[in-house]
Amino acid sequence: MSDRHHPAHRRNRAAVLGSPIAHSLSPALHRAAYEAMGLADFRYERHRVEEDALAGFLEGLGPEWAGLSLTMPLKRAVIPLLDEVSATAASVEAVNTVVFTEDGRRGDNTDIPGLVAALAERGVGAVEEAVVLGAGATASSAVAALGRMGVPAVTAYVRGPERAREMRGWGERLGVEVRTEEWARAASGLAAPLVVSTTPAGPTAELADSVPRSPGVLFDVLYDPWPTPLAAAWSAAGGPVLGGLDLLVHQAVLQVEQMTGEGPAPAEAMRKAGEEALRAG
Repeated sequence: MSDRHHPAHRRNRAAVLGSPIAHSLSPALHRAAYEAMGLADFRYERHRVEEDALAGFLEGLGPEWAGLSLTMPLKRAVIPLLDEVSATAASVEAVNTVVFTEDGRRGDNTDIPGLVAALAERGVGAVEEAVVLGAGATASSAVAALGRMGVPAVTAYVRGPERAREMRGWGERLGVEVRTEEWARAASGLAAPLVVSTTPAGPTAELADSVPRSPGVLFDVLYDPWPTPLAAAWSAAGGPVLGGLDLLVHQAVLQVEQMTGEGPAPAEAMRKAGEEALRAG
């Protein structure tokens, strides 16, 4: 019998860590899941933790801890502190989920399957090509997700040759053909059947006037403020839009299932809780 179900050693405590952390929606999503799943003794907190304090925080956790959600700047910093890292997390060198087991600390990345699941929920599977706006951790996760979906070619619009090299490198690692273009040409990429925007709202606001007349699907990974100018213009043109809350819900569903050992996690109850938390500010 695992220690999870032994009353003396029940793992029933979890939290989201990062900096800043005050506006994280993760507590609302995870607590809604616990309530809907009848896990009355599970607790989920938020803790502001800087990169240099992460090792000490982990060392101080007791046997009641089930898992952690990680945001920036901890997704890469945690890797040397883990006993095991999933192939998915290793592929993008980013861990957003830590689960505590009898064998130690296991790291995973639920952003990648979360992206795939969010698109599948809207009926979006393999497309002939996709565009990624931006570089960085979310952009590499997007490339990994698109590779899983069987998308043969991805064009990334980025600022500067260093980011371009970085994105092509991720493509090589992930087995996805990634072409890079200068950010100044990003408007021309909006005609792709699937556009994934991983940048802050400011840089993409200038693209709102360039949305095609019959747009494909936009996945804008931001959720606050929502809608972004690009998402609003896309919707006005009749194109399907997914937002950051879609990603947040689907990656949290997988986290809840891993941390509690129960499932399926209630995506709709979690989404509703996230929407209410956003409205409440």
